[in-house]
Amino acid sequence: MILYALLAMIILVVDQVVKYAVSANIALNTSQTVIPNFLSIANIRNDGAAWSLLAGKQWFFFIVSILALGLMIYYFYKYRTNMGYKLSITLMIAGTLGNFIDRLRFGYVVDMFQTDFVNFPIFNVADTALTVGVIILLIIVLKEDDK
Repeated sequence: MILYALLAMIILVVDQVVKYAVSANIALNTSQTVIPNFLSIANIRNDGAAWSLLAGKQWFFFIVSILALGLMIYYFYKYRTNMGYKLSITLMIAGTLGNFIDRLRFGYVVDMFQTDFVNFPIFNVADTALTVGVIILLIIVLKEDDK
């Protein structure tokens, strides 16, 4: 349990530090190229979800985040003997908390990673943790279905 809590804390700290660094060093609504035609670092305030869906509906995100965190904690406990489930849920909890902290503090989420080779939503460390957690969970579930 301690290892998973430590992992979640590391992700949260990295997420918040990166968001602070971007906000402090890159002008709002601008970006700086890191790898030409591949990746830029932007400073975007997102008060919605991906592609700014449900923009301005902070109450919705508060409720969904609290419910999701409750469910994830329940399933973490339920599947506490399965390392794959625990890892995936830990990543999802850390990602949810990282964006939830932003919404509580600022009323928006700071996003920064911009893919320049495809039209994809600008995202952050918390989003990455959430996505990787979901992918791991899907792989586990699909493998279980094959048995």
